[in-house]
Amino acid sequence: MARSKSSNQWLQEHFNDSYVKKSQQDGLRSRASYKLIELGKKDRLFRAGQCVVDLGSAPGGWSQVAARSVGDQGRVVASDILSMDAIAGVEFIQGDFTEEKVFEQLLSCLADGGADLVISDMAPNLSGIADIDQPQAMYLVELALDMAFKVLKPGGGFVCKVFQGEGFDGLLRQCRSTFSKVMVRKPDASRARSKEMYFVAKGYRGEH
Repeated sequence: MARSKSSNQWLQEHFNDSYVKKSQQDGLRSRASYKLIELGKKDRLFRAGQCVVDLGSAPGGWSQVAARSVGDQGRVVASDILSMDAIAGVEFIQGDFTEEKVFEQLLSCLADGGADLVISDMAPNLSGIADIDQPQAMYLVELALDMAFKVLKPGGGFVCKVFQGEGFDGLLRQCRSTFSKVMVRKPDASRARSKEMYFVAKGYRGEH
């Protein structure tokens, strides 16, 4: 079947993308890795020995960055409904983290009963229809935030992909009511035409 013009354009853009080429050279699974690397440096997200939860982790680009950042004394627990090839230093749980069985598995993996940082680069399969895509994207942010409330230690951090549009301001207010500092970022590795942004929240107050 012939590819559409827009599909060919995306493929050409993808393979000419400097971050795609760099990820291949650096042995990283995804160009998205560089978004977290940039956020990590800018907002000092990582420390050696941290416990990190990566939601919607497949194919593993963010888990790789997290594992390298927290070191051998740290712990990364990743979860996705899709399968993910093993990564050194990452415990992977396949399944829907909103289901009790999967959630219990995830909890049992956490050191000292809590996480220092919850990260999520989740996004729905986009249809291109804003009225469908935006609510689905915001729902995933709500799920990630709810999980953060359940597993974060006081003072912990939260990083999540969000899309500009309906629901954005409400979620930003919710984050600001539960974290002492919330930044809105657009990493260089994020494509300019994309509506994606990232909430970077620090200082979880342990109340919501």
